[in-house]
Amino acid sequence: MKKHIPNFITLLNVFCGCVATMFAVMNRLELAALFVALGIFFDFFDGLAARVLDVKSELGLQLDSLADMITSGLVPGIVMFQLLAMAQTSGWGNGSHFFMEAGEFQYDHLIPFLGFIITMASAYRLAKFNIDENQTSSFIGLPTPANALLILSLPLILLYQNNDFLNSIILNQWFLIFLTLVSAYLLNANLPLFALKFKNTSFKDNAMRYIFLIISFVLIVTMKFMAIPLIILFYVVSSVIQERL
Repeated sequence: MKKHIPNFITLLNVFCGCVATMFAVMNRLELAALFVALGIFFDFFDGLAARVLDVKSELGLQLDSLADMITSGLVPGIVMFQLLAMAQTSGWGNGSHFFMEAGEFQYDHLIPFLGFIITMASAYRLAKFNIDENQTSSFIGLPTPANALLILSLPLILLYQNNDFLNSIILNQWFLIFLTLVSAYLLNANLPLFALKFKNTSFKDNAMRYIFLIISFVLIVTMKFMAIPLIILFYVVSSVIQERL
């Protein structure tokens, strides 16, 4: 019975990804972000449950990647599509929701479809991860959940921080295209990144992890959703520094 517990948690990630997909298509990006965050929560705990229960399996590995493909691969691509579509039109309106409603966007622009480069890059990364035996204690390239949080942070910054300067940057199509390409590159770059897996509580053995978590907490408290892109940037930079020490 216990061998099915991690897989059930992974299926909850699938469910969250499906719900997030529906909200992203409906252009309710704040709700899409909520269910992506919930899916990533389940993605973390399915692996933890498998280790605690000692029931790791090949099926669980494959199922985990399939779940990530929905929650952290498909949804960010749709969200980037919506952001690029908004950048082609009026973009931002009054109130707590985006100006465009679902179905209002006319598909006579090709640029928004560039957002699905993120989905394709995520699929390629997840396929590589499944056959790579070197990514047990660290990652090669940006993990798809981290990338999903990066992309999903953009509509949250627009909605809840509503800074004219930030809005003008985020709804600039060239910035979004640049971010899409950088995102796709980081997902598959030959770049060693540390994993947040603590084998013990020693500060000496986990100094970078502790520092990363403390700084991330401070950034979130002080900068709210704007902290997410900065945390991802700090994660990449600190990993590079750790690798060279």
